[in-house]
Parts: sequence; C-alpha cells; structure tokens
Amino acid sequence: MPTTPQRDFSAPAIVIGAGPHGLAAAALLRRSGVQAVILERSDRVGASWAQRYDHLRLHTTSGTSKLPGLSVPRQAGPWVSRDDYVRYLERYVVHHRLDVRVTTPVQRVERAEPGSGAQWLVHTPDGPLPTGAVVVATGRCHTPDFPDWPGRSTFTGTLLHSAHYHSPAPYRGRDVLVVGAGNSGTEIADVLSGAGAERVRIAVRTPPNILPRSSARWHAVGRLTQALPLAWRDGTSLLTQRLAVPDLTSRGLPRPRSGLYTRNLREGVTPVLDHGFVDAVRSGRVEPVAAVQAFEGPDVLLADGTRLRPDTVIAATGYRPNLHDLVGSLGVLDEAGHPIAVGARTLPEAARLYFAGYTNPLTGVLRQAGIEARAIAHACRREKARAPLPTPRVGDRTADTLHKGHASS
Repeated sequence: MPTTPQRDFSAPAIVIGAGPHGLAAAALLRRSGVQAVILERSDRVGASWAQRYDHLRLHTTSGTSKLPGLSVPRQAGPWVSRDDYVRYLERYVVHHRLDVRVTTPVQRVERAEPGSGAQWLVHTPDGPLPTGAVVVATGRCHTPDFPDWPGRSTFTGTLLHSAHYHSPAPYRGRDVLVVGAGNSGTEIADVLSGAGAERVRIAVRTPPNILPRSSARWHAVGRLTQALPLAWRDGTSLLTQRLAVPDLTSRGLPRPRSGLYTRNLREGVTPVLDHGFVDAVRSGRVEPVAAVQAFEGPDVLLADGTRLRPDTVIAATGYRPNLHDLVGSLGVLDEAGHPIAVGARTLPEAARLYFAGYTNPLTGVLRQAGIEARAIAHACRREKARAPLPTPRVGDRTADTLHKGHASS
C-alpha cells in the first residue's frame, strides 16, 4: 500500500471507523459540502467484515445491503458473500473519493478548549486532531463479548469466540459445542455438521425466533409494520413462524414465547434467518442442549445439570461496542455502555458528536447505515448554515492512502 505525505491536514469532520456506517457517513457529508476524514485503526477498509468466518453471507439481500450512491454488483448474487462485500466497500471508497487514513487508531475524543476554533479534539498516537464534528462509527460489534463462566480458565479443551472461528476445516472429526443460537451460532453449527465434525451441539438459553431466508420479504414486513401495535406484530410473527417453520420441540428446541419485535426492542436481537439450521436440527446433525452454566476441567456443565465433554467450545455470544475509553468521559453513554443518542440526535452537552451503527433494527443494519448517514449529513449541513464548521489545521502528518491521498483500503 503506497504512502503519501499529507501536509496541511485539515478536517471539518472526522469519522472514526471505516466500516459501512463510517463510509456512508463520510460519503454523504462530502456530498453535502462537509469534507470528512475517516480514521481507521486497522490496515484496510471493512476490516471487521474481512475478519469474519469464510462462509459468511449477508442476511439482507444485495438491494437492501447497498450504501448510498453505489449499488452492490449484480454478480455478487442475492446473498452477498463476505469477500464480495469487502470488495464492495473498497470500491465504495474509490467511487466516492473518500479520504481514509488507515493504521490510525483513535485513543479518545475530548472537548476542545473554548475559543480554540474547534469543537472536538480527536487523540491519535501521533497527537490530537482538532475538528468541528465527529462521527463515531466503530460499530456495535466492535469487541467480542465472552461470558465470564465459572471455571472457564480450567477448561482443558479448546475454547474460542466465534470472532476467531474462520472455517470448519480444523474441526473435522471433533466434538464441538456452539454456544448461542443467534444467526452466527446457528450458521456455524449447521456448517460444522455438514463439513465433517464428529458431533455438533448448540447450547440455547432462549429459543430463537426463526424465519425462512428465502427472500427479502421479512425485512420489508419489518418496514411496513413499524406503525402497528407491538402486540399485533408479535402475534403475527409467532403465527408466521408456526406456519413456515416446523416444530422442533421434540428435538430440544421449543418454539419461542416472545415475539421477534419484543425481543428486538428489549434485547436488540434479530430473528434467525434459516440457512439450513432447521433441517440440521430435524435430522439430528445439530443437537440443541441447555445453556452453559460453568466449566470444570474437561467438562461443560449445563443449566439442566447435564455434563458434556466436547473437544471444542465456540462461543457465538455476540459483541459489545466498547466505547468507554473512546468517549466514556463525555457523559454520552448509558449504563450498558451504549450511546444515549444515535444517528443525527446529539446531547446538548455534546453538540456535533454523532454515533452511527449502534442499533440493530429489523429493517436491516446496512439499510440503516444509509438512513443514519443522510440524517447526520443533513444535521451537519444545518449546523454549518447556522454556524460554520471550523476547519482546523495540523501540519506535517503522514498517512497510508490509495489513489494519491483520496482513499485507502
């Protein structure tokens, strides 16, 4: 990757994170007349996507996974693969001529001194960068969330988070326990069961809402029914599951009691879109078991008292945003560490500090990237008209870039 000296670095707006939400925000800010620089801690665009498991495919169709101003190539198919989506993100940077500074981690964001000509100071290892507006887009899936199970350190088998699972090849002939029945956990369990694992079980705490992944209509239904009463939407979703998904209770996976809309509202989870998991459970290739309670040497203790002795445990237990070091001193996070205000909404004491990519709507996370980006760009344009965003300058910086300083990947 070429390097180009970037003297007279200036940034009316700084976007932190070069994933879909950060790229979309920077593109629409640029379109609205606000120049934005994207700071990315890794050495490429879309790094979090590139690091996911090899067989990952998006759970939204290509039409609802595009970012503003550029369609996903038709040859990527309806269910876009991990690699095709990373290539799309790289193409998006070039198409919109975005200024991405890779290998530039942000340590923290602080308020600038009054009268300094800047609103915020963005601290990097090379020093603080003054700027007029900040968009935090490091994402809700920033850091693996690994439960602190009792006795975890005593486990003599292999224990890893799904973030570090890449392909089924190392698990051929192995007894594997997958923990967590979300989209990642069910997909990993299904693939392992068909790729030579000796035995595959999946530990389930709360039975998931499962829907067929045969078309994009489920996300469309989510958009069309947003204004309807929650109880009606939940009841309809449970009825839909009964009609479309066979009862797996006899296989150890009872039907869910809570509707998918309530679970999304309370827990931020989305339904499992079936990619073969239901057939894997029906055929016995994947065996649902009770939730993990603790570890004891080679054994895994389950909530129903059962003891298992798997070779490998893969914890598909989700992620957390991990924003405390970055913005924890600013009073913008709730008790769980999530932003209090997201999208174009900001707190009065944190004007021009925006958060993009911290919700998980049923209408689609990638579709939401465009919605939030448009709202943030509109808010910045409105703020610029009322009080121009400062354009502070920092001299003599160097950045990794692609295409002569306009983009990097």
